[in-house]
Amino acid sequence: MQIHISTHDGVPVYLQIVNQVKYLAAAGRLAAGEELPSVRTLAEQLVINPNTVARAYLELERAGVVVKRHGSGTYVSEEGSPLARKERMKLLTQRADSLLAEARHMDVALDEILALVKDRHKNLNSNQK
Repeated sequence: MQIHISTHDGVPVYLQIVNQVKYLAAAGRLAAGEELPSVRTLAEQLVINPNTVARAYLELERAGVVVKRHGSGTYVSEEGSPLARKERMKLLTQRADSLLAEARHMDVALDEILALVKDRHKNLNSNQK
């Protein structure tokens, strides 16, 4: 699990961890049932206070993204993140907004964008077979 912390963006470190774990779970990079690093291990990797990691894990547990098994560790919820679909749609919405804004600046019509997306979808599907 790769977590990157920035001390310059104004977002509390524990929230950066929460947001990144939610993203990783929503994107399928963390599978249901997968064990997260221990509080101490992640704190050492990120060079932060273990209490910060513990707070992030508590927030993730409250959100239903992870479950704690006493004496065993912290795991991605077997049900997967209840926010998974919502998070995926949020990410895709941001990317769609960026695409549409860029298309507007380039004077590309919506019907051309839709045709392009359909073509790329078809191409990707044919490459997977």
